[in-house]
Amino acid sequence: MVDVSGRCDAGFEKVKDAFAQNFERNGDVGASCAVARHGELVVDLWGGTLDVEGTTPWVEDTIINVFSTTKTMSCLSLLVLASRGQVDVDAPVHRYWPEFEQAGKANVLVRHLLSHTAGLAGWDQRLDVADLYDWDKACGLLAAQEPWWEPGWKSGYHGISQGNLVGEVVRRVDGRSVGRFFDDEVAKPFAADFHIGTGPEHDARIAPVIPAPPLVYGGAGGGTPDKASIPYRASNPRLAAEDSWTIPWRRAEIPAAGGHGNARSVALAQCAVSAGGSARGVDLLTPATVDRIFDVQAAGRDLVLGIGVTFGVGYGLNSPRAPISPNARVCYWGGWGGSLVVNDVDAGFTMAYVMNRMGEGTVGDDRAHTILRACYEALGD
Repeated sequence: MVDVSGRCDAGFEKVKDAFAQNFERNGDVGASCAVARHGELVVDLWGGTLDVEGTTPWVEDTIINVFSTTKTMSCLSLLVLASRGQVDVDAPVHRYWPEFEQAGKANVLVRHLLSHTAGLAGWDQRLDVADLYDWDKACGLLAAQEPWWEPGWKSGYHGISQGNLVGEVVRRVDGRSVGRFFDDEVAKPFAADFHIGTGPEHDARIAPVIPAPPLVYGGAGGGTPDKASIPYRASNPRLAAEDSWTIPWRRAEIPAAGGHGNARSVALAQCAVSAGGSARGVDLLTPATVDRIFDVQAAGRDLVLGIGVTFGVGYGLNSPRAPISPNARVCYWGGWGGSLVVNDVDAGFTMAYVMNRMGEGTVGDDRAHTILRACYEALGD
């Protein structure tokens, strides 16, 4: 039995049970989960160890790289600017980033960046992971290249490039990098211990991920790859989980995949969404901006992931084809290996799950969904 620490309000015992069962039945090593309802933490749990050998415990302030769960933070940052009237998500990107108009991209809109429909799912030039540490290079290459499909036509998961695209719009509009903007405008006001670009003062409490196989997208792995295919081209640079162990990765702002936090920090940073835009005394988003998240931008088989996904403005959405909730107004996203955050506006809660043992899923796996199902069982009692 793994010792589970933290707190769980009365009525949410099923969530604690599901979290504990993940260690016994689903191979969790170290993890945390949290639930914020109407902006207040009702579940804040952690347990297990930082290593398979079980020598170092996962503690209250342990943080870890959560890969694509980071996207919810960078997209939220841009939505904050939209709420303030500084960005129009229906405007062309070049209004804010003039160089972006090159190469037939005059019709790429800000909402296309937020919904993986911009046709820039990767870089034409083959990159090394180290190239992601050069913000200007990564953004400049995206500004100069042509879309791979008609913008707005379909989604094709922008696994790494979305962070640069969204982050550069934030920088051009506000002047701060997306990591700095998020820290100032979201993390600090909500006391969320989440970092896009993680300083040396946090190194001692960062848990290393326990790696999964190298990341490939749907149709890009196995046999002889089709190097002209969109999934192969989108797997650029080719990431290994061990990249996240390195100091350069931690220090860089990689707003699609490099964020560090725990479940508590993820839930706190996102809880204003499930609360309708305002929580914990902070008016973060207007109700109209929250509504706009649920404006479907693409629904169907994603050109990169090869699975059916529904994207709204900044998040994946619940859908009848692949339901994750009994409620309609639910937005979410997860990270390579298993992390997940779900904002249920109808029920008024945010659930987050973060772990170190990576599964093979690109955007979450059933360990998180086991906890999510327990949330709904708890709320139904």
